[in-house]
Amino acid sequence: MGPTLEELAQQLAEGLATSERLVEECLGRIDDPSGQGADTFLSVAHESARAAARGMDLLRQSGAAPSRYAGIPVSIKDLFDLKGEVTRAGSLVLKDAPAAKEDAAAVARLKAAGFIVIGRTNMTEFAFSGIGINPHYGTPKNIYDRAHARVPGGSSSGAAISITDLMAHGALGTDTGGSCRIPAAFNGIVGYKPTARRVPLAGAFPLSMTLDSIGPLARTVSCCAILDAVLTGEEPKAPCKHPVTGLRIAVPKAYVMNDMDADVAEAFSRTLALLEKNGAVLTELAFSEIDAIPSANAKGGFSAPESLSTHRAHIATHADLYDTRVLTRIERGHEQSAADYVDLVRERARIIRAFEERMINYDCLAYPTTPIIAPQISAFHTDEDFARLNMLVLRNPAVINFLDGCAISLPMTKPPAAPTGLMLACPGGSDGRLFEIAAGVEHLLASHNGAGA
Repeated sequence: MGPTLEELAQQLAEGLATSERLVEECLGRIDDPSGQGADTFLSVAHESARAAARGMDLLRQSGAAPSRYAGIPVSIKDLFDLKGEVTRAGSLVLKDAPAAKEDAAAVARLKAAGFIVIGRTNMTEFAFSGIGINPHYGTPKNIYDRAHARVPGGSSSGAAISITDLMAHGALGTDTGGSCRIPAAFNGIVGYKPTARRVPLAGAFPLSMTLDSIGPLARTVSCCAILDAVLTGEEPKAPCKHPVTGLRIAVPKAYVMNDMDADVAEAFSRTLALLEKNGAVLTELAFSEIDAIPSANAKGGFSAPESLSTHRAHIATHADLYDTRVLTRIERGHEQSAADYVDLVRERARIIRAFEERMINYDCLAYPTTPIIAPQISAFHTDEDFARLNMLVLRNPAVINFLDGCAISLPMTKPPAAPTGLMLACPGGSDGRLFEIAAGVEHLLASHNGAGA
């Protein structure tokens, strides 16, 4: 799968690797005409990445590297501002917008720690889909069954493929309804959605001011924890592994368990059996809070009206430049009145309180990240096909955004099996605890022949 951030940091510390070498290796894969680079990256930072790598190597030689991870190449989703560059957000609408005057807050924190931006990754236009198809800039192919061209998952599509294809060693994404976790699940890597308030949104083009969060995609739980710590201004370190024995896991009896395909159902059943065999205490539990979410969102939820507020002026002048499937979802915002929106805010607050009370006696929630494996791109013949599969893919991870929680997607299978994701989630503010739980579960899966990261 590729080296972890900790392995790369150790190689740099021992002089077994240089930042220049890491950058050149990533650039070589991005530029390989037989690879996925052209569809994965909307722009590549050839010269600035090389210059930064030379600088980081000199700083490390003089003992002044800004962090243990300085000099490691990472990719940045096209949703984030980079000083002097246009933030297109995967669209044609913004391609001629003014260049950003400064880096997004999350990007600035990565740079301050010495991570090197290798390029801007492709994404669903304006982050408004869980599928990952982009009609303007191409669609990178899923790492699995590439000959049959499966979707990468979205909206952080290029972010995931930059990791699977070793074009970067960490990726900055966003997650409004699963946009870090869906592509992670579809491609057999790890994706993290933090408690939203922990990472500043400044300089990230908005989808939903209520639901947006900024998180990493990477190869392991530890890699995501390290990147998350940098993004939140904390001291980066690998999380301790919480013992699986005695772990109290709530498995919801709710709609998130419906419509699983055979691959996901088998992997999830096997994973639960493995957890239970190793001492985890599993409790199937009815969650009226989860079951109340579709009704609360019946008029488009938060994303439709909040994105409409952002896009009204652009739609008035450039509606023809939008992906029609994205435009349709934005314009659902017209269905809500101000009173409807206020009711939604109140209902969300009530549901969050009830969920947090329900979880007091449990360490985490567990269910499949997505109920299906990545469909083939050819499955999206019509707008109806797209709408149906998009809502199915978004359904499970979007629950945690609504609940203002934190969640992580772990691989339940390993090649050559189809990638599937196990989602572990906790109420908001429990990020540190969740990383420890996920590290323990990841270790168990990796040590078992039938599954692993």
